[in-house]
Amino acid sequence: MRVLVDTNIVLDFVPARQPFFAEADEIFVRLLTGEFEAFVSAITPINVFYTTHKEKDKPTAFLAIEELLKVVEITRSDKFIFQNALIHGFSDYEDAVQCACALAENLDTIVTRNAKDYKNARIKIYSPHNFLARLKRV
Repeated sequence: MRVLVDTNIVLDFVPARQPFFAEADEIFVRLLTGEFEAFVSAITPINVFYTTHKEKDKPTAFLAIEELLKVVEITRSDKFIFQNALIHGFSDYEDAVQCACALAENLDTIVTRNAKDYKNARIKIYSPHNFLARLKRV
């Protein structure tokens, strides 16, 4: 299964945000065991660096990006993606961009804590809990 991991899941994992860390951690453990292939949009590493730098420090932020890039693929990001995101009818442009990235890469699903923000998505959306339950069924 090819999955776009929403920025919020990565941000739950990297600085170990509570109460969301446990599910994010399990998602990354299952990624490392090869249960699925993970992608993030090109904006995710930038957001992770910025947030981690603010919450922790710059060396921790650089290390977080280095480790993230070892385990995920980056979706393509071009003018078409950013234009296409405008027509999806999302209230949040960042979510629209991530959805457009997932569609352009023909991914199977998006895992996000903000499923309500993806109500107009033309792709299957899973909460972390439901995604982990699906992996356990397979």
